[in-house]
Amino acid sequence: MRLVVGRIGRAHGVRGDLFVEVRTDEPDLRFAAGETLFANIDQSLTIATSKWHSGRLVVHFVGYDDRTQAETLRNLELSVDVDPLVLPEDPDEFYDHQLIGLQVQLDSGELVGSVSEVIHLPSQDMLAVTREGLDEALIPFILEFVPTVDVKNRLITITPPPGLLNELEAVVVRDTEGAKDNDA
Repeated sequence: MRLVVGRIGRAHGVRGDLFVEVRTDEPDLRFAAGETLFANIDQSLTIATSKWHSGRLVVHFVGYDDRTQAETLRNLELSVDVDPLVLPEDPDEFYDHQLIGLQVQLDSGELVGSVSEVIHLPSQDMLAVTREGLDEALIPFILEFVPTVDVKNRLITITPPPGLLNELEAVVVRDTEGAKDNDA
C-alpha cells in the first residue's frame, strides 16, 4: 500500500535542491539519504541528501542536479510502500488508510456515520464523516472531540461540541416531537 509522505514544492538554489511539504510524522526516516520514494505510479526518486533549512525540508534527488531539472518535479506527491498491517510506533497516531471506513458514534453509542476521508489542514486534521441522508460532517481530529479510536474494532467515538452536528440534532428533535404527537 502506498502512503503519501510529502509534496514537492519550489526549487531552492541552482543545484537541484527542492523544498518538500512534509506529510508524515516520520520525516527523518522517510526522507533519509538512499530512500526511494514514488512520484507517480511508475516514477521512483532516490534521495541523495536531505536537510532542514529554516524549518522546512530541503531534498536533493539523484539525477536532478540543476534547478531546471528539479523544477520538472514541482507539485508531485511523494509516497512510500508500507505494509497495511504495520501501525505507527505511537499508539495515538494512525495512518489515513486505517481510519477510512471506520464507524463513528457519539459517546452515547448513537451511530453518526463512517469516515470517508482524512483531510490534512495546516492547523489540524479533520475527519470527513459520511452520514446517511445528511450532509457530510467535518470533525476536528483532536483529543477533545475524538477521545477514542479503536482500529481493531473499526470504531471511533466522538464528543462533538453543541452545534457541530446540527443536522443530526435537528433530525433527533423532529423524531422526538413526532413521537409525542402520535401518542396524543
